[in-house]
Amino acid sequence: MGKRKIKVEKIKDDRTRLATFQKRKMGLIKKAMELSVLCEVEVALVIFGAPTQTCKQGKLCQYSSKDIDLLLTKF
Repeated sequence: MGKRKIKVEKIKDDRTRLATFQKRKMGLIKKAMELSVLCEVEVALVIFGAPTQTCKQGKLCQYSSKDIDLLLTKF
């Protein structure tokens, strides 16, 4: 199956939106890992999920190739 162009808009169904978020989040983390290994660079990735009924502030996900505190201090 070939790639097809998707319409970029908010996904209305909560379950579908969460599943899409999880898949894309893992894809971003994988790309960040590859970038840090292949190019020998320091990478920090911070993702804030949308607020939900169970978590009013939203979930925080992070990836860092080194200590994230040191990388953020550099920034």
